[in-house]
Amino acid sequence: MRFRFCGDLDCPDWVLAEISTLAKISSVKLKLICAQVLKEQLGEAIDYEKILKLTSDARFESGDIKATVAVLCFILSSAAKHNVSSDNLSSELQQLGLPREHAASLCRSYEEKQTALQETLKENSLRLSRLSSLSWRVDQTLCSSVLQEVNEPLVHLNLHVTNTGRSRPVTLSASKLRVLLTELKQALEMMNALN
Repeated sequence: MRFRFCGDLDCPDWVLAEISTLAKISSVKLKLICAQVLKEQLGEAIDYEKILKLTSDARFESGDIKATVAVLCFILSSAAKHNVSSDNLSSELQQLGLPREHAASLCRSYEEKQTALQETLKENSLRLSRLSSLSWRVDQTLCSSVLQEVNEPLVHLNLHVTNTGRSRPVTLSASKLRVLLTELKQALEMMNALN
């Protein structure tokens, strides 16, 4: 069976196995755990002590708690990634065996943060290193006893990358710089068209 929150694919076996674990928690506590998982996915710190307290009456072992957090992370982020409505998500989770009240409380948490979660996923996915600054210079050799033709200038770019803290030097001919600028302009137009 195919599920929209799984990208119209079969639900992974490990998710199916953990649905019964989610059913052991009350629907109110599941909603509070979802709130913690969503905080983490939105870039805030997760309060593991709170999750331990919420799962204490279900007598979860540490593996069960980790599995609960992992399955909720998967369900919430995958549903946001595939732009699944909370009604569809609730229906699909019930088809997988999650009780109606549990699915409803999970989906209420999801619906409250769906837009913010999608924005965070969009911001953090498919990103290479981010460019923090750029410095450049142009060198042109006016005459040389070694080279026969010295007309073309060289452009030296120094790309400063944020997450590595390093800079990347790049040297381009004028023609390669024109190609790079054209391709960057086309990529920017494509990104603007998608947004």
